[in-house]
Amino acid sequence: MSAGLLLAAPSVVGGEAAPRRTRLGLVSYCLGIRERARQAGRAPGPTLGDPTAFLEECHRMGAGGMQVSLGARDDAELAALRTKAEAWEMRVEAILTLPRDAPDLDRFEKEVVAAAQAGAAVARTAMLPGRRYEEFATAEAYRAAAERGLKSLQLAEPVAARHHLRLAIENHKDHRTAEKIGVLKRLGSEYVGACIDVGNNLALLEDPVETVRALAPWALTVHLKDHAVREYDEGFLLADAALGEGFLDLPAIVQIVRKARPAATFNLEVITRDPLKVPVLTDKYWATFDDVPGRDLARTLRLVKAHASPAPLPTVSDLPPERQVEVEAGNVTRSLAYARDKLGL
Repeated sequence: MSAGLLLAAPSVVGGEAAPRRTRLGLVSYCLGIRERARQAGRAPGPTLGDPTAFLEECHRMGAGGMQVSLGARDDAELAALRTKAEAWEMRVEAILTLPRDAPDLDRFEKEVVAAAQAGAAVARTAMLPGRRYEEFATAEAYRAAAERGLKSLQLAEPVAARHHLRLAIENHKDHRTAEKIGVLKRLGSEYVGACIDVGNNLALLEDPVETVRALAPWALTVHLKDHAVREYDEGFLLADAALGEGFLDLPAIVQIVRKARPAATFNLEVITRDPLKVPVLTDKYWATFDDVPGRDLARTLRLVKAHASPAPLPTVSDLPPERQVEVEAGNVTRSLAYARDKLGL
């Protein structure tokens, strides 16, 4: 990653011409630093936890839509949100949490109904909490959680189908690709597909392009991001970078998805944060993996070595709060421009 990751491009402000629009949507996590700063009184403007305010911010920045948690809201608010999105020709996608159990179905259905009323055709969700290698200490604990996730998905599918909302299951540093495809095949539903995160499975020792190629037939939506990497004593560091400033082959990734699923949508999910540690050389990392070939580890470490940043990966947690907000805005602004100008999105 170049040092440019920490150089914020100027964001568009009120009174200036809006940037040329891209079809790339924004996932709400892209502006998490700004939202936390606003909640702490360090940034102006409305809370981006309000879907209408987030839609307005996406429009101001030139994004083509949003992916956001809508929750359960009243009919008038949802109708107004949908009207505004349609007037701006912007896409609305929801973020949903699967039902924990049968008693939680009422909460889930209310959120599904809200998403449909807001005009969403797709909702991103995940089956397991956290990162597999951090969350679970044993293979048994992982398998139990995976089974609970499958049961939750099986509870959710009829509800989503009834309201014609498609559930996009993210590869969330939980299942390896074959496991995720096994789940999708087991469901066998037109209302359950994939939210392909183009970088996550690198942390599970899988090649990013091959992960996308394998999941592409099930793609409903895509979390588009770029990554920088560097070795450290227990494995490798994985940092989100603005699109075009990391090592992922984004043109190839976009073309693979477009060829397999022309209707799949793309959303930016570049999260400005400190690099993540992927401790592949520790015993704890391997606790939930029964049969990962050694060649996958070797290939991943070769990839990291080949693309390693020559300088330490930058962190944001040690920056002044106002600078963190600027860095985040710059990463998003540059990513949207790259998607528009270089990826045809």
